[in-house]
This record gives sequence, C-alpha cells and structure tokens, in this order.
Amino acid sequence: MYDPAQLRTFLAVAQTLSFTRAARRLGLRQSTVSQHVRRLEDAAGRTLFARDTHSVELTEDGEAMLGFARTILEAHERAASFFAGTRLRGRLRFGASEDFVLTELPEILKAFRREHPEVDLELTVELSGTLHRRLAEGRLDLVLAKRHAGADGTLVWRDELVWIGAETGGERLRIDPQEPVPLIVYPPPGVTRARALEVLERQGRAWRIACSSGSLNGLVAAARAGLGVMAHTRSLIPPGLVRIRSGLPDLGGVDFVLRHGRTRARAQEAADALAAAILAGGHRLHRAR
Repeated sequence: MYDPAQLRTFLAVAQTLSFTRAARRLGLRQSTVSQHVRRLEDAAGRTLFARDTHSVELTEDGEAMLGFARTILEAHERAASFFAGTRLRGRLRFGASEDFVLTELPEILKAFRREHPEVDLELTVELSGTLHRRLAEGRLDLVLAKRHAGADGTLVWRDELVWIGAETGGERLRIDPQEPVPLIVYPPPGVTRARALEVLERQGRAWRIACSSGSLNGLVAAARAGLGVMAHTRSLIPPGLVRIRSGLPDLGGVDFVLRHGRTRARAQEAADALAAAILAGGHRLHRAR
C-alpha cells in the first residue's frame, strides 16, 4: 500500500523540515520529492505536512506516519537482506556525540545489532569535535555529531541551541546582568562551548566557568544544582531543566550530521547500513527520554 521510496522521502522531509534539503540528501529533484509526498498523502488519505512558502511542519497525521514509516522500512530492509542472501560482517567503529546519551539512539543500535549480528560494532561516545578529529585520523568509520562550521556530512536534523538551567519551586534560574555569566560547559573542543563563548564575547558579556565536564550527566547534575547555565539543543532538554532567557544572547542553530570516514570496503558496507538505520529512525533522536 505504501511505497518504500515515498516513505524514505517522507522521512527525509520530516527530519529536515525542508523539501529542498530532503532532495539534496536523497539526490532527487525537489519536484520528485514533492511528488512522492503528494502520492503518499493520497495513499493515506491524509495531509502529512502543513507547508507554505516559508515553513514545513508535520501535521498530527504526519506525526503518526513517522512510526508507521519506520516500521514498514525496517521490515522491508530485513526482507531484502534475507532474500538477497548477503550478511554484513566485520568491525564497525561508530562515534556518537554526548548529546545522544539521553535519546533513543541505544534502541536504534540494538535493532541494528539484531539485524546484523556478525558486525562487530564498536561504539565511542565523545565530544563532537573529538569525533570529527578521530574520523579524519582514520580511527572511526562513521560519526553522528554536531556539525563544525564548514564541515560536510549528511544532515540528520537541524535544531536550535538554547540556554538551559534549573527551575526551583516554579522559579527559573536568574542571571544577574551585572555579573559574569556562570557557564556549565564541555571542555575544548566542545562545539556548544565554542558557540557559547563566541556569542557572549560578541555581545561584550563577561563570563566565568562554573563547571566543566566531558560527561553530559555531569553537566546536567551541575545545572540541576543551579550552578549556572549551559548551551544545549532545544529538543533534547534533559528532565529537570528548562530554557533560560535572562537577556542572554541568541545561540543560533545547530546541525546534527552523519559523516563517513575513508574505510575498508567491508566496514563501509556496515557503515552505510547503520547510517540508513539512523536516518530512518532519526525522528527518535529529536527528543530526550
């Protein structure tokens, strides 16, 4: 009933919220992307996207289709792999940034290991900057991380960076405009650290490091204790923390991308399969647990 090609196009649009970026990711014309979405909407008998000349948003029915599309495509891939008679093998060195510790990435990896039991998956969780460096050094085969300025990669989704902090008794952390901003940050080469310092210095705002940790759990604990504010992805705000404004400067957007390394053919096949699984389930990474 539902064409897999149309479902893949639907997922690409849902994850990028852009017909243009979805077309670029899939290597299709924008008219083809529009046609795929229109035909899928006709098959479902529902409108999946609310769109105008400026924005694209999922409708309630579109949100429901996300889960169905992922399930259908996963079943399709399992069947194709079974009847093709090929099994992926070898070692796959995959790096994921700390941002995904509290998301459903582990479930995606669990499903991948179940479908490809002969792939030796080696997971590295690190800062985005560290992962990009290791990929360039040939120490990783595939990376899922924030995009560095000017870096390439396949867009998984685009989000907004915001300031977050503690909320106590219904009252949010307040930042004294006359005092240095207390920052909770990753150590260098953290992407969010660099962005936070850049926008504060551009505004001429004084700052101090209240906590530095390479662990997301460590940063979250410091933020919950009210030690300061941290720059974080808006859709992945951890429980117990809220968005803080307090006259702080806008942090701008952030891209999460998949990047492939120059690896052995067998590892490349496994990396391609894992990248496809992440792109198909990318909507599950847009929210904190």
